[in-house]
Amino acid sequence: MRQISFDLDIMRTFVAGIDLGSYARAADRLGRSTSAVSAQLKKLEEQAGAPIFRKAGRGLALTEAGQTLLGYARRLLELNDETASAVRGIELEGEVKLGLQEDFGEALLSVVLGRFMRAHPKVRVEVCVARSSELRERASLGRIDLALLWEGMPPALNGERVADLPLCWIGPVQDDQDWQRPVDDPNTAVSAPLPLVLLDAPCLLRDIASTALDTAGIPWRHAFTSASLSALWAASAAGLGLTVRTPIGLPASLRILDPQQAALPSLPSIGLSLYRAQTTAGPAVKRLEELLLQAVHDAIRKVVPA
Repeated sequence: MRQISFDLDIMRTFVAGIDLGSYARAADRLGRSTSAVSAQLKKLEEQAGAPIFRKAGRGLALTEAGQTLLGYARRLLELNDETASAVRGIELEGEVKLGLQEDFGEALLSVVLGRFMRAHPKVRVEVCVARSSELRERASLGRIDLALLWEGMPPALNGERVADLPLCWIGPVQDDQDWQRPVDDPNTAVSAPLPLVLLDAPCLLRDIASTALDTAGIPWRHAFTSASLSALWAASAAGLGLTVRTPIGLPASLRILDPQQAALPSLPSIGLSLYRAQTTAGPAVKRLEELLLQAVHDAIRKVVPA
């Protein structure tokens, strides 16, 4: 049987169209005509030996073969780009200071740093895990090169909005509690205060959660507070109360609650922004930024439906 060698340039077009939600946008992004992109996709189906698209209303959706191909395409392109970076940047040296919210520590650090250090072993990376306000200040003062943080307002001049992610009510997987259980008298409309597990003030998500409950007229109380997100995860998993975060980095011991089923108010989205030091970034910083943004978008795709 003849071995098939997939064309990585076509793979890149295929993935770009899926990520951008349109092959017209992909053609514009890649500097190609729509007819050239269509020809590439036709060739890809020929190489795959199976249909990769199916009609879905007025648009297209991936077939099962297409979904499988997409996963492998991402892996092939990731390895290709890592190889190219390693070959071109083997002599890259210097230092990069990266700032992250605790949510991204486990979800992104191992992936990003692993890929970066394999390609650029001579670069020293320093990581700061802190709250949004501290990270934003450090970036503005040039104490860190890149900072990934949550914020509820448009980013400042040295920031760029990366994504908007939904905030969720989160509780333990093994959850048989009635969070809106009435107090003693079942005939009364008064409910027991909802126990909350939140980060110490000041905290944007803490303010959003309390405001949403106050607006909905739902009494609440601080059942557990901590400066550590991992402590919040543990407390909520133990059933001490509900917490509010995005789906990023959610441990297996916790689950997202349906607001309607739990009689809880809906929550808004929160912005994820990337801040840069107000200085000219060197090649090491630029390369780490590329890997960081790629890992962020990959992580979002896994937890937020398109």
